[in-house]
Amino acid sequence: MGKSIKVAILSVTFVVLLAAVVALIVLMHRHSEEKVEHTKHDDDVKASIKAVCDHTDYKQTCVDTLSKTGTHSTDPYDHVKSTFEVTIKKLQDAANNSTLMKEVHADPRTNDALKGCKELADLAAMDLRRSVDKMLGLDLHDVGHVLVQLKIWMSGAITYEQTCLDGFEKTKGDSGEKMRKLLNISMELTSNCLAMITDLSQAFEALDPPQTTNRRLLYLSNNEHILPEWVDATHRSILEKEPIKINPNLTVAQDGSGDFLTIMDALKVIPTKSKKGYVLYIKEGIYNEIIRFPKNLTHLVVIGDGPEKTRITGNLNFIDGVSTFHTATVAVSGDFFIAKDIGFVNTAGPEKHQAVALRVSADRTIFYNCHMHGYQDTLYAHTYRQFYRDCTITGTIDFVFGDGAVVLQNCIMVVRRPMDNQNCIVTAQGRKEMRQPTGLVLQNCSIVADPLYFPVRMERKSYLGRPWKQYSRTIIMESFIDDLIQPQGWLPWNETFAFDTLYYSEFNNHGPGSSKLQRIPWPGVKELSSKGIKRFLAGKFITGDTWIPPTGVPYISGFMFDPPKDDEKKKKKDDDKKKKKDDDKKEKKKKKDKKSDEESGEDKSEKKKKKEKKRKKDKDGSISDPPSSSPAPSPAESPSIIPNQLPNSDISAPASSQAPSPKASPETKKGFFNRVFGKVL
Repeated sequence: MGKSIKVAILSVTFVVLLAAVVALIVLMHRHSEEKVEHTKHDDDVKASIKAVCDHTDYKQTCVDTLSKTGTHSTDPYDHVKSTFEVTIKKLQDAANNSTLMKEVHADPRTNDALKGCKELADLAAMDLRRSVDKMLGLDLHDVGHVLVQLKIWMSGAITYEQTCLDGFEKTKGDSGEKMRKLLNISMELTSNCLAMITDLSQAFEALDPPQTTNRRLLYLSNNEHILPEWVDATHRSILEKEPIKINPNLTVAQDGSGDFLTIMDALKVIPTKSKKGYVLYIKEGIYNEIIRFPKNLTHLVVIGDGPEKTRITGNLNFIDGVSTFHTATVAVSGDFFIAKDIGFVNTAGPEKHQAVALRVSADRTIFYNCHMHGYQDTLYAHTYRQFYRDCTITGTIDFVFGDGAVVLQNCIMVVRRPMDNQNCIVTAQGRKEMRQPTGLVLQNCSIVADPLYFPVRMERKSYLGRPWKQYSRTIIMESFIDDLIQPQGWLPWNETFAFDTLYYSEFNNHGPGSSKLQRIPWPGVKELSSKGIKRFLAGKFITGDTWIPPTGVPYISGFMFDPPKDDEKKKKKDDDKKKKKDDDKKEKKKKKDKKSDEESGEDKSEKKKKKEKKRKKDKDGSISDPPSSSPAPSPAESPSIIPNQLPNSDISAPASSQAPSPKASPETKKGFFNRVFGKVL
């Protein structure tokens, strides 16, 4: 009995022990599975980060930054947002760097540059913040419009950062180098943000989405324009009326007949962050004021009595210790700004070097029948989309410059008389990166000499432009170019800088200075066909159809004149003609050779008969005929054939390129977003 109890106890113990072992094995197996699963997820996260960073210019910075965020997401969209957030934090840290930003220097230009950097870093951070907000509220029916907007804002942030560093030109001490190091990671990350958005945009474009009728695009599928919220019928009519007939919200008049005597006083009462147009009427007069329309002053319409009657003047300049950015007599930072019949002037003179009359750092701005007068750096088209219509800009050196996406239609560029040791340059576009959707486009403009400059225009030479930054881009189309422009057209910035990376093109221009026969042959100077130039027309380049027509300002979306016959089609047609001509020549030659051979054969037969006859006569003792004075016709020579060499006609004939099929889609870079986001979009 006792033995039976012991056996039973042992049996139970064994079962319990076995159960424990099984449980332990199960637990170990589960832990192993979890570990494998966890490792696999980590690998997926790393792979997704690498893929997102793969098409950025600063890959290692991208990977390091996202890895440090501790993200567990494999969603590329999350990585993009994380990159934006980190970049914002870096910029804010730079703007608030108490050690550098609060330094006081004896050199006034250094102090001005430091002050400007804090402002510019804040503006760059704001562009990134509103980009994140836009992505969070993304409507899939509005993706195309949003992506265009994001690229413009990202480009603006890059320009702000670069403008900060430009402010340290000719400053004393090492503050400029300190600032460069402080902003280095921020600038790399901002560049990466633009790369990511560009990659996403390419993926979206590859899908070839249908046209939308979403009102937020401000453009209907049948090309019928609708008024955006900020332009009601009243404000549209204001732009079409004479100043004396308008009914503004505020009036500035120096004679006391308005609400304020000065423009600055009027700005203090204008509502900020407005969603509707607000009209400020400035009566005739010369207003010696330095005006800043801040970023929160949006949808403002400013009307004058005429560009030579209502004039805002100042004389801030670089020589007196002010950075170029801050020399502007008038600076516009509020989006949807419209100015009509206003003159913007910097009276500093050519000896003071950089002296800006108008700086524009606002998106979707319009200047209609305005004048900008100055010498060096007159119009600073700084950032974002800008449209100028029927304006006159005067100056000497780089007097239209900046890094906005800018179209000037029907404008007059008047080159003024420079100092004795100076040449004149109309444009100096400042595109820093290849992905930035920016550039200067002059369409149906005139480039002429001021009466005082005209007599010396051949001695103090003038040029269309020069590359201020690495990817400078300027297009001059359908414009009149007078004889003041040198035959080479473009001027180097220094040595060979940007020759390979700039993008300059002239299309369908006229006038004595428009000939391209002696234009400088840099790799970046392009010869575009009518098809190739279309992407620089206002409707496409600044998406003008979506925001300009509703204002009532005159505007042309496409070509103003019938473009010349497409160069590519003409070339193909010429190649086909030449090939046909060559084939005809070959056929004629072949027939001629055949005929010659036949004639040669007949000659040989006749000769043979004559010889036989002669031999017969000689045999018969007959006297032979005297030899003919003319030699017998020789057989036609066949062309000599050299092994492994083409006939001359094939060597000299240009190789015709196959025109792309209308159905063929353009080749796009197959980035990570093409693979992942394509399914979502």
